[in-house]
Amino acid sequence: MSEHLPPEALDDWADALREHFDLSADDVPISLILDLARDVANGVARPAAPFSAFVAGLVAGRRGGSPDDISAVVADVTTLAGDWRA
Repeated sequence: MSEHLPPEALDDWADALREHFDLSADDVPISLILDLARDVANGVARPAAPFSAFVAGLVAGRRGGSPDDISAVVADVTTLAGDWRA
């Protein structure tokens, strides 16, 4: 088994997660989450990216979990990462 997921396999993995958890494509915005991870990794630290994505999902879920909730929380985390001064 490879340690790395080839880009074309990401869609397959996302489809498997969506099917398993009965989610729609709007529930799992891949590009938005990848952009969040990139921005946090560059603005804060690489290990902060998965943790920040988890926190964003948790907060978005607590706010209702709609696509708008997800987008708003990701925007907040991205802004925080962009302004981050350790």
